[in-house]
Amino acid sequence: MGKRRPSGDGMVRKREDGRLEGRIVIGHKENGEPIFRYLSAKTQKELLKKLHQNIEEYRDVDLSENSKMPLGQWLDRWLEEYAAPSVRPSTLEGYRGYVERNIKPYLGDKPVGKVTREDVQKLYRELQKNGRKELHSEYGYQLSGATIRRIHGVFHQAMDAAVQENLIARNPTEGITLPKKKTAPKQILNDAQLERFLEVIRADSVWHDFFYTAVTTGLRRGELLALLWTDLDVENMTISVSKQVNRINGELVVSQPKTPNSIRKLAIPQRAVELLVEEHSKHPHSPYLFVSPKTGTMFDPDSFRHTHEKILKAIGAEHIRFHDLRHTFATLSLKYGVDVKTLSGALGHYDAGFTLSTYTHATEGMKRDAADTIGSVISQTM
Repeated sequence: MGKRRPSGDGMVRKREDGRLEGRIVIGHKENGEPIFRYLSAKTQKELLKKLHQNIEEYRDVDLSENSKMPLGQWLDRWLEEYAAPSVRPSTLEGYRGYVERNIKPYLGDKPVGKVTREDVQKLYRELQKNGRKELHSEYGYQLSGATIRRIHGVFHQAMDAAVQENLIARNPTEGITLPKKKTAPKQILNDAQLERFLEVIRADSVWHDFFYTAVTTGLRRGELLALLWTDLDVENMTISVSKQVNRINGELVVSQPKTPNSIRKLAIPQRAVELLVEEHSKHPHSPYLFVSPKTGTMFDPDSFRHTHEKILKAIGAEHIRFHDLRHTFATLSLKYGVDVKTLSGALGHYDAGFTLSTYTHATEGMKRDAADTIGSVISQTM
């Protein structure tokens, strides 16, 4: 049995302005009435070409009248009905940010059924040039290629769902040319900076244990702040990581980590255990390992920002983000002989291959050391 062709492609009329107009049926309303797509051209040959192109495009498609809803309205519906039940709250907030900041202002009022590939490509070009609302020291008002790709990922998912809902015939985000993703080298503390970092935090009675644990475990910020006293196994010197905290819509939300692999148990140094026991003794009735002296509960994820910036300024490393302490931990681990598979598990990565690709800068040095070692051994036997 052949594929269903859109009907109505034989209906052609001459308009008052002299142009020829044709139409095809691309869907049906709830009451069964057809939904038409109208096309016009100066000549019959040009019109027939357009009609046949559209007949192919809408083959096996039966759109609903909701295809006329504004794209912004569809994106809101997609966030609530498709994204919200399947992603973490922090991920949903990120999706919502891309929709509100980067897609709706440009295409939000256009009917979802009329968004074209050209519209999407134009949107990405504009975002790449002027997508940032505030001037950035490195990018100016441009959005990075990596950010454009993340926006595209969200937009593509939403329009795939629109196809499933019979709002559009084809996903207009398919076949889009995306900017290349530039992977910036990982920023880490060098040996001298790390030594100075440890000296500076030693003088901070509130934050010392937090920063020491961060740089000796590689835990993410949200994972550290969500740690409970019961997550620490003093006898076996391990920490169980099973949750994280994020600020979502102004509220602190504790949830599972970003991936199943992020739920893990990792060994920590004896000195870190001792410090955590001392930390808990300061607030023995609190379930949290790191407790704000102001609120008596967990620290706000942004509360240590000022302290972190002050520490970095003191050691001459203002370019280092808090997440770069995790990179520092990983790089030092590889440098001093921790195997990639063990490190991957400690970091909560989904496989060792990802860890290898992420820390190529460190593994390249290991390859050179291995080559020099083998060369030395062989030379001695000759």
